[in-house]
Amino acid sequence: MSIRPEALPGALRRGLPPAIWIHGDEELLQIEAADLVREAARAAGFSQRDVFVADRSLRLEALAAETRTLSLFASRRLIELRLPGKPTRDLGQALADIIDGLDQDTRLLVSSPRLDRAVTDTAWFAALEPRLLLVAVASVEHAQLPAWIGARLAAQQQRADAATLQRLAERVEGNLLAAHQEVRKLGLLFPPGELPADDTLAAVLDVARYDAFGMAQAMLAGDAARALRALEGLRAEGQAAPLVLWALADAARNLLRLSQARDAGRAPASLTRELRLFPPRDRLYLEALRRLDTASLREAVQEAAGVDRIIKGLVAADPWQAMVPLVGRLAGAPVLAAPR
Repeated sequence: MSIRPEALPGALRRGLPPAIWIHGDEELLQIEAADLVREAARAAGFSQRDVFVADRSLRLEALAAETRTLSLFASRRLIELRLPGKPTRDLGQALADIIDGLDQDTRLLVSSPRLDRAVTDTAWFAALEPRLLLVAVASVEHAQLPAWIGARLAAQQQRADAATLQRLAERVEGNLLAAHQEVRKLGLLFPPGELPADDTLAAVLDVARYDAFGMAQAMLAGDAARALRALEGLRAEGQAAPLVLWALADAARNLLRLSQARDAGRAPASLTRELRLFPPRDRLYLEALRRLDTASLREAVQEAAGVDRIIKGLVAADPWQAMVPLVGRLAGAPVLAAPR
């Protein structure tokens, strides 16, 4: 059974399942979900906790044997397995054997990065999933971040107006752990009630983190200001210009293919799977396609090729400045200069 983190407390009140797998890309939310499991385990008498990391030194047969070994220190124990990367078929089979062999005094908690379709569509995972309580930790999207901050403030009896929440979200975008820490700091600095806007913003550090694919998502969503802010942030963080250009060029090429299919009378939505644009990315592309035509997208692809020549040293210019109009075009709001 697969659930969202908000349903986890209710599931744990009904009893601690033999095996729980928490996966996702938000470190903070994964930590909080795992803490709920640990707390429930302690309350149920699972007082010993053994932690294993699935690195190269881990022997799967030794892990399986460990789950069947009686503890010398506690009658009930929680075994944690942390996966730093994508699980393999061998690991999946080992987990299936481990779960089948768990007794009433042992529970298993697995944590990993988000499981993509390359994992969830496999036969071994389909066989393993019914034996797990699967907790899918979704990323907090940019549009959801002000409400998320507001909910965290409300939990400590504080509130802020919509404009302040939006400004706070801009300062912590892409860094949920830092966002949590900043909210906690506001709880220490200000009393319960309405937060003073200016003092609140002055107290919160600019800890936003950007990545090229998040920038591309903002661009596809038509949020030109956010996309350009992300582009400037990537430059300031020293990101490699070729990687940023790759994200832009990939988006432009995919949009052009979708637009050409539309011109030929084919429904663009029927092509998204061929282009490996799976949900929720496909929705962003289809939304962008509503405001962009084939001619504009051809120009965008040509602009991307021009930036590539700059990066390779064939043209003397600043590649970051050259990417600004490309981002603006694809976001549906052409601009001539980067924001200051």
